[in-house]
Amino acid sequence: MNDDDPYLWLEDISGEDALAWVAERNAETADALAADAGFAPLKARVREVLDASDRIPYTARRGAYLYNFWRDAEHVRGVWRRTTLEQYRKDAPAWEVLLDVDALAAAEGEKWVWDGARVRRPAYDRALVRLSRDGGDAVVVREFDLGTREFVADGFRVPEAKTRIGWIDDDTVFVGTDTGPGSLTESGYPRTVRRWRRGTPIEESELVYEAEDTDVSAWGYRDDTPGFERDFVGRSLDFFRSETHLLKPDGTTVRVDVPEDAVVDVHRRHLLVTLKSEWLGQPTGSLLAFGFDAFLAGDRTHEVLFTPDARTALAGHSWTRHHLVLETMRDVSARIEVLTPGGDGAGWTRTPLVGVPALSAVGVVDTDPDVSDEYFLDVSGFLQPSSLHRGHIGGDTEVLKQAPDRFDTAGLAVEQYFATSADGTRVPYFVIGPDHAATGPGPTLLYGYGGFEVSLTPYYGAVTGRAWLEGGGTYVIANIRGGGEYGPDWHQAALGADRPRAFEDFAAVARDLVARGITTPAQLGASGGSNGGLLMGAMLTRHPELFGAIVAQVPLLDMTRFHKLLAGASWIAEYGDPDDPADLAHLRELSPYHRLAADRTYPPVLLMTSTRDDRVHPGHARKAAARLRELGHPVLFHENTGGGHAGAGDNEQAAHNSALVHTFLRKHLA
Repeated sequence: MNDDDPYLWLEDISGEDALAWVAERNAETADALAADAGFAPLKARVREVLDASDRIPYTARRGAYLYNFWRDAEHVRGVWRRTTLEQYRKDAPAWEVLLDVDALAAAEGEKWVWDGARVRRPAYDRALVRLSRDGGDAVVVREFDLGTREFVADGFRVPEAKTRIGWIDDDTVFVGTDTGPGSLTESGYPRTVRRWRRGTPIEESELVYEAEDTDVSAWGYRDDTPGFERDFVGRSLDFFRSETHLLKPDGTTVRVDVPEDAVVDVHRRHLLVTLKSEWLGQPTGSLLAFGFDAFLAGDRTHEVLFTPDARTALAGHSWTRHHLVLETMRDVSARIEVLTPGGDGAGWTRTPLVGVPALSAVGVVDTDPDVSDEYFLDVSGFLQPSSLHRGHIGGDTEVLKQAPDRFDTAGLAVEQYFATSADGTRVPYFVIGPDHAATGPGPTLLYGYGGFEVSLTPYYGAVTGRAWLEGGGTYVIANIRGGGEYGPDWHQAALGADRPRAFEDFAAVARDLVARGITTPAQLGASGGSNGGLLMGAMLTRHPELFGAIVAQVPLLDMTRFHKLLAGASWIAEYGDPDDPADLAHLRELSPYHRLAADRTYPPVLLMTSTRDDRVHPGHARKAAARLRELGHPVLFHENTGGGHAGAGDNEQAAHNSALVHTFLRKHLA
């Protein structure tokens, strides 16, 4: 274990010496990968997928219009636009462009990246537009007039910060942002909630709620459902625990008294509570329904809308005007049900919404809960391009859009297998590729994440299809612990000092792939990003013999200092607190940066990050690359100067990054 750190200077994000070092490493990687004869054609084919004009333009309904944000070869930074349902049904809808981000970037000399907009209801006439500088999490906020399609000259404006903001009424917003000392938490997110009236200085706006410095953030929002208008404030105590309070007109608050780790959803007269621990005699992972007013008055009478079992977990839910659409997973395959609350105390009823193909993904894209029982549903699979369905619950459905095939699927199949981890746990994984009984072992890419209760579900990966599957490769997704594929228990099994269970699960899948004849260690690559980058660091330092190449993107690698870098303090609930001696022991043991050694043999590794990543500090990847170089191990490093935590701010950068990754894998695994 290596505790000294001669590379702290690489944590200086924009330091002259650090950026000079980055430029040298980028040049080395360009020489090794971008100069390869196959790089340019591969990048062009990936860019073609990303820019394709016949992609499905997914929308969000706001009143009479369907809103969409669109990027293609002509609109590199993108356009925010809208159309009507009548137009949207056409192959070539007529779109009204509201904001051209490319034109704005050119006019202002800034690399703006779209980060969404909050449209004012019920008039849908103004929006609070969020713009990121080159892809960072921090944004500027500007009020935008949808009628004139211009920013409001004297409207709401917030300088760059990790701001939370939302409409209260025409002239008032809830806002949490950087207003000076004491306004941010140790994690860098808003600590206060203010009620800000138009035309007044934000610093003088009314303070309505405060979190603690050690909390992750504070927040406030207006529920503007007609007939149920009310305000809520709350705080995130850590990544998984929070408090929600009803903010009364007199400024006092009433806590929605559920467990801190539960998730609260208030809709009309209903309170839904998703459990992350046992409560009221119901198991972890259940979904409970209460009457909201009765609950605040102390009544805990409830109906159980979902109870998990060993193979089934809750994936999410969405309201329509009269129904609740419930999404669940059984062995990581989707199921959809419609639940309907009864009147006058009658129980809820349930019916299936739609048949879903095996090993496919189905998800609710949008609903209009204040107005109708309309829903938009996306259905896809690993080898099945997306189709967008629209329907009304209890009524007809229609296929609005169908994406074309983006890669050749001839000879490819999808299978689900289960590996046995070190402690006997069955770990599911998906294999997409050729029939290995006929072809024998071949180049295989194993992907994983394993953290923060994030589930890896089936999807149509057009870029992976073109860049990897078409060339004869096999793609594997491992549903390891730390994720949410089997609910909160699956996640909590790999928290803190138990994080190695996620690593053991991933290693078990790697071994199972070899045992099944799908690949060999020399032909097996692994990739992951962010928390998945930590997973890649663990594979490099714990199980290097299992892999022929490893790719870690925007990775978390120094587990003794992550809490001091950017948003890292917000992840203490996931990993532990390096300032707590009781946690520091296991964090040192987890930390890939500190496990690197000269006397080990490591597979070639590609580390990728972004200078503008203001979530996971680029110092993680920089320092690990420097340490590997010092110890004489094979490593390539690429740092995109923009792009934020996504690693890319536009399709050109995304295509370049993808071509780097797949060129690296082909060179070492083919």
